[in-house]
Amino acid sequence: MTVYTFDGTMDGLLTAVFDAFALKEQPEQLLKEGDALPLFCERIYKVHTDEMKAQRVWAGLEKRLTHEAMKLISVSWLSELRELNQPLFQYVCKVFRQGDIARNFADPDVLAVTNIARRVLHEQLRMKQFIRFQKAKDGTYFAVVSPDHNVLPLVIDHFADRFNDQTWLIYDAKRHYGYYNSTPAPIRITFSDESTVPFDLSNGKLDDDVLSSDDQLLQELWRTYFKAICIKERMNPRKQLNDMPRRYWKYMTEKN
Repeated sequence: MTVYTFDGTMDGLLTAVFDAFALKEQPEQLLKEGDALPLFCERIYKVHTDEMKAQRVWAGLEKRLTHEAMKLISVSWLSELRELNQPLFQYVCKVFRQGDIARNFADPDVLAVTNIARRVLHEQLRMKQFIRFQKAKDGTYFAVVSPDHNVLPLVIDHFADRFNDQTWLIYDAKRHYGYYNSTPAPIRITFSDESTVPFDLSNGKLDDDVLSSDDQLLQELWRTYFKAICIKERMNPRKQLNDMPRRYWKYMTEKN
């Protein structure tokens, strides 16, 4: 059994595809460095990420796949799931051997990549629904998230278009980066020391001395309204959890 190991980056995976064709072999597994090796492993090949090789493979995919299929590949990668590595590697290799297989859902690798991409897109939709902003005294709107998948790049254009005349920051506490809306487009930011940020990363709340007094009132009004419209006799906790998973509650005003 031949096993390839790579650094866990998209460029690394694409480099692995390039090397597999250059060496005229098809490894049985592609693993991230540090993953447990399978039994009866006869040969281990360490992939050294090469940006030029990765670009050539990506350009080759663009010639063979539709824009929709290329987007699906990019979206699936944002899942950050290790179980994506093997099917995505096989998928890309098959494209170069068989052509556009993006609609061949009978192929297990195509199906796996597509299903993972759909999970990411589903969470993207939920991020648009469940992000809650808080207004600071200087007029900046803050929101903290920690989605299962790295969907922040997929939702930023939505908020930039909808709130293009406002200053806001959406920060991913799980991945330690965010986007700050500025002219002409949102910019990606990180904090060198998260202990100094004016909000609690565990629940997304702005510090009291930073939070706008108007927003404090609005939050109380929203909680009151949310409780007032709740009809106890018609409560359905199971459906609520399905529509609004518990993992989002800690950042939602109406649940705190």
